[in-house]
Order: sequence, then C-alpha cells, then structure tokens
Amino acid sequence: MTTRSSVAITGAYVVPVASEPIEHGTVLIENGAITAVGQDVTIPEGTPTIDGTGKWLLPGFVEAHGHIGTHEEGEGWAGNDTNEMTDPNGSALRALDAVNIDDEGFRDALAGGVTSAVLKPGSGNPIGGQTIAIKTWGGRIVDEQVISDSVSVKSALGENPKRVYGEQKTLPSTRLGTAHVIRKAFVDAQNYVAKRDAAAAKGEPFDRDLGKETLARVLTGELAWDQHTHRADDIATAIRLSEEFGYRLVVNHGTEGHLIADILAEKDIPVIYGPMFVSRSKVEVRRRANVNVAKMAAAGVRVAITTDHPVIPIDFLVHQASFAARDGLPRETALAAITTNPASFLGLDDRVGAIRPGLDGDVVLWSGDPFDSDQRAERVLITGTEVYRWDHEADGGRGARRVVERTDRFS
Repeated sequence: MTTRSSVAITGAYVVPVASEPIEHGTVLIENGAITAVGQDVTIPEGTPTIDGTGKWLLPGFVEAHGHIGTHEEGEGWAGNDTNEMTDPNGSALRALDAVNIDDEGFRDALAGGVTSAVLKPGSGNPIGGQTIAIKTWGGRIVDEQVISDSVSVKSALGENPKRVYGEQKTLPSTRLGTAHVIRKAFVDAQNYVAKRDAAAAKGEPFDRDLGKETLARVLTGELAWDQHTHRADDIATAIRLSEEFGYRLVVNHGTEGHLIADILAEKDIPVIYGPMFVSRSKVEVRRRANVNVAKMAAAGVRVAITTDHPVIPIDFLVHQASFAARDGLPRETALAAITTNPASFLGLDDRVGAIRPGLDGDVVLWSGDPFDSDQRAERVLITGTEVYRWDHEADGGRGARRVVERTDRFS
C-alpha cells in the first residue's frame, strides 16, 4: 500500500488554500497525515525535516477529470481503454479495471504538482461507467493508490454519443435518442430497486444487475453524475434529467455554461471547466474561451478546471489555472479550482485538496509562485513520502526530474 511517512517542512511560504497563507510556516506530517500547520509548530524529536526557506508549499493539485492510465501515453490503440463503445449504457463498467499505473502520464502529473486524479471513462457513450479517484503515485498496483471508489458515474450528451452510434446506425443517433437512453436506464434502475427491495422484504432470492446497482447508488446520492456536456442546450438537458430523477449533477466541460451561468448558480450545479488550451475542433466547442470560466464564477457558479488529459498534458493543469486568472478569474478562485473545489465537488475533501490537519500529507514544495511559469515543482510528497524531486545539478546543470520509481521502493 502507499507508504505513510512522517516529515516536517519548515520555513516555507505555506498556501493552505482553505485558509490564509502563512509566512515562514511549518507543516508537520505524521504517519502520512497532516497534524499541524503554522508558524509555531512543535516538531517531535527525530522527525525528518525539509528546509522550505524561500519556497512555496501548496497542497497537491487535484485533476477532476482525466484519463491517465486508461488512455496511455504513446501506446495507440493498445493503451487506450477509455471508451467501451459497443453498448450505449456502460453503467456496469468501472474505470478502475483499465488503469495502468505505469503510464508515463503519472510521472508527468508529479512534475506538475498533481497528486490526486479522478479518472473517468470516455464520452463516447450516453453512460460511460463508474469513475475512480486515485493518488498519482505510490502503490505497486492501482488498488493501493485508491482514494475513493465511490465518486461518480460518467455520462455524455451532445456530439460524441450521437456520432459514435450514428455511425453504427443504431440508437442513439440524435440528442433526443441520447436523452432517451439515459432516461430509460434510470427508470429501469428505479424499477429494479423496487423489485430488489420487495424481494429482500420477503426473503426471496433476486438476480443482481451490476449496471442497475450502480445507477441505484446515483439515485440515492452516493455517486455523483459527471455529465460531459458543452452546449447550453445540452447543459439544460443535463439539468432536466437530474431534476427528473433527483441525482447530484456535476457538469463536465461546460463550454457554454457562461450563457446560462445564472441558472447553474441558482441551482448550485458545479462545473468542471476545460480543457482550455485546445482548438475549436467541433461545433459544440465553437464558443470555447478562457474567460468563460471567469464569467461563470462571477455569476456564483462553483468551478474547477481540468486538462482532460491526454487532451492537454496533465502537468499543464496549473498553467490553465494561471491563464484563467489572467483572463479574469480571481486568483484565489483559480487556485481553488485545482484544489479545494474539485475535492469538494467529488466528495474527496476529507482526504485531499488543502493543507490542514486531518488531511493526507500530499504537499508540493515549489521554487516560487506556481502561477509563474518560470517556477517549478521541486519536491512532491504523497502521504508524507517523497515521490518526486527536481535535481538542479543533473544533466550538466540543466536539471532533470527524479521520480522515485516503484522498482526502487518495492524491490
């Protein structure tokens, strides 16, 4: 399992995100968890220390919507297990079963200060499958990196499922067909729950259905509904369906969310915005602009930012946030959009997303302000264990990243 270590980082400019920054601060991590944060922290005798003088210490960033490990770097079709596009209803599928933790994307995540990621099936199906939240490093197998397996279910509206199944000349080939697949799946799940509960009350046997069991967890609110949707009309459909069945909606991408930002804010529907550094490759993203996320936040929408890796390399997550800040998103909100907000949206805020006692010791020591593109992540710790370091002296003084490989830790 992920190693849980004890360490103190001293003298840094600590940015907890959930509270005010601390000059010359100390963060104490014991047995993998943060136990103290402040200027006057007593460090137990024998605790290893890291001198953070002149550096910035932040929580590890949270990628709210990515495909590292499921859509692998440089592997083509052999390493792409993001979409099972043979059945519009993939509610029985689980992203966990497709994650290769040796994907190079995980090493890139560390270089960008990303220590947690929610990995999701792709957007080819109306219902793509169950997501998984994991640490971006630390285990021998993916199960040892899991933060939560009760996060959400991925769903898609708009062009993608319409194109995929339209080419197969089967349902759904239209937007109304896509909505029908989702609506029917939930009605079937409701009927399934009624029959299951009746059988349990009578003590009778009942045939389980993996997909309907998953959707039943969405209906009870245990799992969020991660809705891939770009156009404002598709976002309206997402809201309509969520209100019809009473589930917890999180809009993913939300390219035109700024056009109905007041509605999203009034209904308190969060938006995971992005990817941002992309061309307008299809009709539904023709209004893509960095300023859109700022407009939504200004209207009161809770926002997060995603790279949708590998659409944008995951180590560029912080650069997307800095560009959003440049284009009007308040700096504090931009930082929250890659830390506290995604952790809150997806039920991970009891483990990650900030620097405060009780949370996992996932912290990153930066050379300076991470929104300054000249600065870099110098040391990355997950549950108090250093998993990455920038070696300034390597490669003839040009520097190089040093990842603590699994073979080094578990051989």
